[in-house]
Amino acid sequence: MAELLLELFSEEIPARMQVRASDDLKRLVTDKLKEAGLDWTRAEVHSTPRRLTLVIDGLPTAQPDVREERRGPRADAPEKAIEGFLNSAGLTRDQVETREEKRGTFLYAVIEKKGVATAEVISTVVKDSIREFPWSKSMGWGWGANLKWVRPLHRILCVFDGVAVPGALIHVNTEFVVAIGARYQLPRDNPEEVWFGNQTSGHRFMAPAMFEVADFADYKAQLQASRVVLDRAERAAMIEEGALALVKAQGLELVEDRALLDEVVGLVEWPVPLMGRFDEAFLDVPEEVLTATMRGNQKYFSVRDPKTGKLASHFVVVANMETADKGAAIVAGNERVLNARLADAKFFWDQDRRESLEARVPKLADMIFYEGLGTLEDKSGRVAELSAHIAKHYMTGVDAQLAGRAGELAKADLVTGLVGEFPEVQGIIGQYLALNERLDPSLALAIAEHYSPVGPKDECPSEPISVAVALADKIDTVVAFFSKGLKPTGSKDPFALRRAALGAIRLVVENNLRIPLLKLFEKADSQLPYSQEGWDGKLEANDLLDFFADRLKVQQREQGVCHDLIDAVFSLGGEDDLVRLLNRVEALSKFLATDDGANLLAGFKRATNIVRIEEKKDGTTYAGDVKPDLLTEADEKALHAALETAAGEARTKVDAEDFEGAMAAMAALRAPVDAFFDNVTVNFKENEEIRENRLKLLSRFGAALGAVADFSKIEG
Repeated sequence: MAELLLELFSEEIPARMQVRASDDLKRLVTDKLKEAGLDWTRAEVHSTPRRLTLVIDGLPTAQPDVREERRGPRADAPEKAIEGFLNSAGLTRDQVETREEKRGTFLYAVIEKKGVATAEVISTVVKDSIREFPWSKSMGWGWGANLKWVRPLHRILCVFDGVAVPGALIHVNTEFVVAIGARYQLPRDNPEEVWFGNQTSGHRFMAPAMFEVADFADYKAQLQASRVVLDRAERAAMIEEGALALVKAQGLELVEDRALLDEVVGLVEWPVPLMGRFDEAFLDVPEEVLTATMRGNQKYFSVRDPKTGKLASHFVVVANMETADKGAAIVAGNERVLNARLADAKFFWDQDRRESLEARVPKLADMIFYEGLGTLEDKSGRVAELSAHIAKHYMTGVDAQLAGRAGELAKADLVTGLVGEFPEVQGIIGQYLALNERLDPSLALAIAEHYSPVGPKDECPSEPISVAVALADKIDTVVAFFSKGLKPTGSKDPFALRRAALGAIRLVVENNLRIPLLKLFEKADSQLPYSQEGWDGKLEANDLLDFFADRLKVQQREQGVCHDLIDAVFSLGGEDDLVRLLNRVEALSKFLATDDGANLLAGFKRATNIVRIEEKKDGTTYAGDVKPDLLTEADEKALHAALETAAGEARTKVDAEDFEGAMAAMAALRAPVDAFFDNVTVNFKENEEIRENRLKLLSRFGAALGAVADFSKIEG
C-alpha cells in the first residue's frame, strides 16, 4: 500500500472558500479513485491561503486485475451473429471457449484485463478533478484560457509512493493561440502548462525557495521549517494563544469572535498576532460600530477592559510574517489605517446625533420597500399600526401606544450616515439614537431587536414592546409579498420569507402569545396599498397559514417533534393558534408513546383500511349513523357505548384545551376496540344490514378520534 500526496498551489484563495474547496477536492479525487476500482484507508485535506493539500493513505500500487466472462450465441448460430459477438469481445474464433449446457452448446468469451498502474490512474484523476472543480467564482488566465480556477494555478505537487506522478495540465487554448498568432506572431508551439512534480515552496517572503518532498510527513515538516503551518487548527491555536497573551499582559480581555478567527486563519500561513492602539477619543462611538470597523474592514480582534466592561482602545492584528522590528512597522501602519476609518465613523456619529429619529422618518419616503408595496415610510406606518394592534389585543399590560411609536421609529436609522457606512449595525444605531434622545428604554430596545430573530440560533426578543414590533415587521413583510403573489418557490426565496415566517413563529411560541394568525394576516392585509399601480390582488390567507405550518414543522423538527403530528392537528382545520396547536401536539406525542396510544393508532388504521376497502368495493360510503337495534354482539354494543361516551368527553376536554384529558378519554377505547376485532365479524355475509351497521361503527370510531387529531396523518 502506498501514499498519494497532492498539493494545488495557486495565488491567494479567498478565506471563505478554502474549507469548502478542500472538501470538494477530497470528494472529487476519492470518488474518481473509487470509480477506477482503487480503495484507501485514510483521506485527509488541508488548506492555506495559497494551497489545497490532499493526502490519501493505503492505496494499492495498481488496479486489481479483472476477469470477465461473456456468454455468446450458440456454437451453431448464424455466422453473422458469431462475428458480432467476437467483434464486441475483441477476440477471434479460436480465442473463445465452447461450453456444453442443457439448452445446447454456447460460446463464451473470457476477457482478462491487467490492472493499470495507480500512478497512471492518478494522473487522469487529478486532471479531471481540477477541470470539474465547482468553484462558486473562478477566473481564466493566459491566452484563450480553457481552465477555470479561483486564482491562477501555479504548481501541482503530485507524489505517489515517493515518486512524482508524470503529467501536465494545459491551461491555454492552443487553437486560440495559433489563430491569434497568425495575426500577432504569437508562438504556435509553446502552450502554457502546469506540470506535475515533487516540488513546492514555503512562505512567500520568509522562505520562498523551492524544495523537494518525498511524502506527507516530509512535506509537512519542510513546510513548517519554511514558515508555513499547514493545519488550520494549529494556525487557529497560534492566533488564539498569541492574542490572549498580548491582551493579558495589558490586563485586558480579548472579545471572542469565532467567525473572525475562522476567516483570519484563511488569510495567513504563518500567523503572528500583534497588538495596536487607536485614539481613545473614538471610544465615544458606539462599540458595535468600532467592532464592525475593526472586524469587517481590517480583520482586527477587539479588546475589552474587564474593569469597565467596555471596549478598550486596543486591537489585535494578525500579521503573516515575522519581521526584524518585531512587527513595529506593521502595527504602525495598521494604526494609521484604523484611526482614519474611525475618524470617519466618529464624524458620522456626531452628525447623526444632531437629528432626531422622528425627523428622519419622512426621509424614508425616498426609499422604496418594494414596487407596489410603497416606501419604507409606508412600511413604518404599517408596522406601527400592527405593533399597536398586537400589543392591545394579544398582550397583557403592554402600552399599545408605545409599541406603535416604536414601530414607527424602527426603520428611521436606515437614513443615518453610520448605517449607510455600516449596514450591519442597523437597528443598533437606532437604539443608541433613541437613548441619546432620552426616549423610553423599552422603545429603544425594540428598535434594536425588531429584526430578531434572524436565524435559528439568534436570541429571540422577550421584552413585550420588542416582541410586538418584531412580530409586526415580519408579519407585514410576509403578508405583503404573499398578497402580491411573490411566494417562495422551490429553493428560491429572494425576499427571505421563510426566515421571516420562522422568526414570527419563534416570537409567538417562545413568548406564549395566544394569537389567531388568520385574523392577524387579515389585519396586515387590510393595511396594504392595493390601489397602487392598479394592483388589486388579495391575500389567500389559508395558503399563508399552510406556509406557516410548513415552517413550523421545520422549526419543531429541530426540537425533536415529528412533522406528522403537526400535520395531524393542522389538517383538522380552523387551528391558527400556534401555542394551542403545539400543546395539542405535545399531548398527542405523549399519548402515542404509551401502549394505549400505539394500540389505538393500530386499531384506527385497521378500521379505516377495512372501511375504505369495503366502500370502494360497494361504491358507497359508510359514514352514516349507527343503528343500535342492529348491534347484536356484546362487544359491538360495548364499543358503541364507549364511543358515545369517549367522543363527548373528548370534545368537552378539547374545548377546555385540556388535551391530555382528551387523549385519556380516547385511551378508554382501546379495550373495546381490541375486543371488537377479536370477537366480531365485520363482513357478516348472512345479514347485509348488520354488515353495513358494523362498517358504520368502524367509521364512527375513526370519526371519534378526529376530535383530537387526524390519525390518518400519523405515520407508523
